[in-house]
Amino acid sequence: MTDPLADEARRLRTVEGLAAREIGRLLGVGKDRLYELLRGVPAPAWTRRPTAKDELRSSALRLRAEGWSVPEIATELAVAKSTAYLWVRHLPLDNDSPQAKERREAAQDLRRARTIQRRQSKDAAEGAARARAAAWVGRPDDRELLLLGAVLYWSEGTKGKPHRKQYELHLINSDPRLIEIFLRFVELVGMSRQELRYRLSIHETADVDASARWWGERLGIDSDRFQKPLIKRHKPLTSRMNTGPDYHGCMTVRVPRARELYVWIEGVLDGLAAGSQL
Repeated sequence: MTDPLADEARRLRTVEGLAAREIGRLLGVGKDRLYELLRGVPAPAWTRRPTAKDELRSSALRLRAEGWSVPEIATELAVAKSTAYLWVRHLPLDNDSPQAKERREAAQDLRRARTIQRRQSKDAAEGAARARAAAWVGRPDDRELLLLGAVLYWSEGTKGKPHRKQYELHLINSDPRLIEIFLRFVELVGMSRQELRYRLSIHETADVDASARWWGERLGIDSDRFQKPLIKRHKPLTSRMNTGPDYHGCMTVRVPRARELYVWIEGVLDGLAAGSQL
């Protein structure tokens, strides 16, 4: 036996499309009774409150399929990262998608920019420190330069052995600053830098003539006065770092008739060593 009240409630629901509250008011029944009468009857489409984030969820799924990461989706859709994760966690990230590749390239560009910025900051700080140190040095007097030149030569120049005395002064270095200090030292002991002998040692892969001119300009010497350069043959299996436009080889400076100066330099080292023990 059918319940006339239930039939009327169902009609009002399906035919009239009324909301549950309106049906309850027309039939004069309470909420519990009304829910019993309408059991199994779906609510009209218009009474269903739309989910505000349905469209955002669909967009999130689409973006994920295109290779977007969770943080990118959250930023694009202006939602929390946790919300974006819940929407797309069942979809693995496609690392081969154009979006993923673009993201990796952007990350590489960002890392590169940060590295350059750090290097520039570091270079600026080091440059300032070098400038302060240079200002502290000032202009050395003759005695200081003589001591410095003697120590420099004994550190970098050729020296005789106890079993084989040698009184030639040969200094070789790739740093023009050290060579210049040595030349000033030699000038202080009464010799002209024009009297000295110069020879360039350089790899065959470099521009020999340009490097000779480079050294001549820095030392104030006509490169035509240099002896025949010593060319170092390149070994293909050797991994060399001293290449490129900043590579100019090494300069050898030979001081002729240097026996007296050699003995004096060795004596200066004896005196410095003895003085440091006082």
